[in-house]
Amino acid sequence: MLNKTRVAAISAAAAVLYTAGAASAPAKPAVGLSDVYATLATKRFVDLTHTFGPTTPHWKGFGEERVTTLYTIKKDGFTVQQFTHVGQWGTHIDAPAHFHEGLRTVDQIPPQEMLLPLVVIDVHGKVARNPDYTLALEDVSDWEAKHGRIPEHAFVAMRTDWAKRWPNDAAMQNRDAAGVAHYPGWSKDVLKLLFEDRKITASGHETTDTDPGVATTHDDYSLESYILGLNHYQIEMLTNLDQVPEAGALLIVTWPKPDGGTGFPARVIAIIP
Repeated sequence: MLNKTRVAAISAAAAVLYTAGAASAPAKPAVGLSDVYATLATKRFVDLTHTFGPTTPHWKGFGEERVTTLYTIKKDGFTVQQFTHVGQWGTHIDAPAHFHEGLRTVDQIPPQEMLLPLVVIDVHGKVARNPDYTLALEDVSDWEAKHGRIPEHAFVAMRTDWAKRWPNDAAMQNRDAAGVAHYPGWSKDVLKLLFEDRKITASGHETTDTDPGVATTHDDYSLESYILGLNHYQIEMLTNLDQVPEAGALLIVTWPKPDGGTGFPARVIAIIP
């Protein structure tokens, strides 16, 4: 039977051997940003942004864009253009201040909210059968059944393939003989679930509005007001959502930084795994 002195000696020796072994084991290399870049550089980048111009589809209350060439010096290849358009032009960001004075403006949204996990809820088949379709809780449940719970801080995009109607403004609005617009939109139940329970950062869609056409025909923009009232931003008039997976991609969302801006054309890029 070992005495206490011998037990103590064996324990001390074991501790020394363990420490020596741990010290000699190769340390696991830390992943640096250069490694992250090397990984991302091998992936496919998909532009989710429309090219915009004077004939770009837009909200009924806005005028047309004007592009003027101010200076041209041909011998130097020097050209300067002036662009005149509203902030909410083309693929664009709506900042909370767009509907709610005192909430965040474009320049107050931090860069941390510009790189996000991308979630695409695909309802383009349902929209093909019913242009007035609004996103339902069932659509979110179906997505989560396949991919797991929607991650916090995600950007959730509603895929309808409505962008394939671009740049035909009449096709985008899809008005009937009575002047009622028929295009898809979100629903309050889904938005409440996403923003208040799943804690997403932002949302986006391919149409000109958050609210469905039958609502905006009567100047009902309550769903857009709801999102912006939570001090979150949204992106309107996305494209190429048919080229990205429902889950697993990253999204880069960026825009200029106008002082006090309520909206501005955005550049939106998906990185495909």
